[in-house]
Parts: sequence; structure tokens; C-alpha cells
Amino acid sequence: MPVLEPNPPNGQKKLLQLLGMIAGVVVAVAVVAIVAANLG
Repeated sequence: MPVLEPNPPNGQKKLLQLLGMIAGVVVAVAVVAIVAANLG
């Protein structure tokens, strides 16, 4: 079973959405931290 299927079952789709959301939050926090550090 491949890791990423073109049409993943519902459980895998929810897992991918959760991982994507976590990654988005991490990126957002990193951007805010970089901006804050640059502002001093």
C-alpha cells in the first residue's frame, strides 16, 4: 500500500489534513517569530 494514494480512504485523508494543518501552524508560528526577532 503506497504512502500517498490518489484517492485515500477517509481515515488517511483526515490524517493528511491533520498533518497539513499542523505544518501550517508551525510555519505561521515560525514566520511570526522571525518577524518579531527582526523587529527587535
